[in-house]
Amino acid sequence: MKKMNPLLIIILAIGVFGIITTEMGIVGVLPQVTEKFEISATQAGLLVSIFALVVAISGPFLTLLASGMNRKFILLTAVVMFAISNFVYAYTARFDVMLIFRMVPAIFHPVFFSVALVTAAKLVPPEKSGKAITQVFAGVTVGFALGVPVTSYLADTFSLEAAFLFGAVISLIAFLGILMWLPSMPVKDKMSYGNQLRILRKPQLWLNVAAVVCIFAAMFSVYSYFAEYLGKQTQMSSSWVSIMLMVFGLIMIVGNFLFGSLLHKNMTKTVILFPLLYIISYLFVYFLGSSFIPMLIITLIWGLVHSGGLIVSQTWLTTESKEAPEFGNSLFVSFSNLGITIGASVGGWFITQWGVHELIWSGIGFALLAFILIMIKIKVFSSATI
Repeated sequence: MKKMNPLLIIILAIGVFGIITTEMGIVGVLPQVTEKFEISATQAGLLVSIFALVVAISGPFLTLLASGMNRKFILLTAVVMFAISNFVYAYTARFDVMLIFRMVPAIFHPVFFSVALVTAAKLVPPEKSGKAITQVFAGVTVGFALGVPVTSYLADTFSLEAAFLFGAVISLIAFLGILMWLPSMPVKDKMSYGNQLRILRKPQLWLNVAAVVCIFAAMFSVYSYFAEYLGKQTQMSSSWVSIMLMVFGLIMIVGNFLFGSLLHKNMTKTVILFPLLYIISYLFVYFLGSSFIPMLIITLIWGLVHSGGLIVSQTWLTTESKEAPEFGNSLFVSFSNLGITIGASVGGWFITQWGVHELIWSGIGFALLAFILIMIKIKVFSSATI
């Protein structure tokens, strides 16, 4: 394994990039989807929430079931399902069909993510496993930085079909790379289901889980309607919305390294600080989001803070699941997506009830809940490793 083709790490990162592009790329094209299917923004938001809900429900269980299967087979099956689903998005004329094929790849999302991270660690010497995992995880940030805005740009410049075919091609590239270069990887030392499930007995784990759910709900109750907000509240054209998605994503790369450094220096303070920073960012959006120039600057701040939610939440949850890291990763994927589901649904309800401008208060409310849960965890389990 130590002489493995270094391109494999890149291929796994491309696979993660394709998954994030498929999952979140829909955010940048919701206006075009509402127009194509003649539905409301709230109905279109189901494409975000239904995907996340399936991930949340199926993630840990399917990861347990797949824990004894050949990793190459799992990875190949997952990426080919993402490719097929994107082809369906591109050519279906029925919204219900599109909803169904949002659920299909969602089943494979947490399995691919968890297995890809473990596979990356297995492909290199032990002392380099952390770096390999970080490189594969970078596919998430790059998915936000490039996948989402490129999807939006293609839909705006060419068509929705072109936008979704982009996601299909990315997944096919990952499929071919895994097929040609990844050797068969049967699991030799399978951890029993009981040993993996034992971490669920820890009450402090569930406080961490609840905080992660609220953090992601805070992030995606508003971000799920990013294009809708900028279009209607800031009065930006679709071209400017695509640019803002690109800027938002690129600044996330900077934020990822920033929050990674802060976590390394002091994890507890960084975790406490994050929801407070999000509340401040949302207040800027609420009071200045109707003005074009201020919103350009606020988008930079928003994107910088938003990126921290990924690494802060993952670090916070996995500190309580070190005994079963693969299962712990699946819990993070699952419950973060539950947060996305709740956030997107509540955000859509806010838009229906009070309009797109008041959407911001849903994000502030969830961020406040996350802060309270984090403080409870720290106060109650002050002697625990946090």
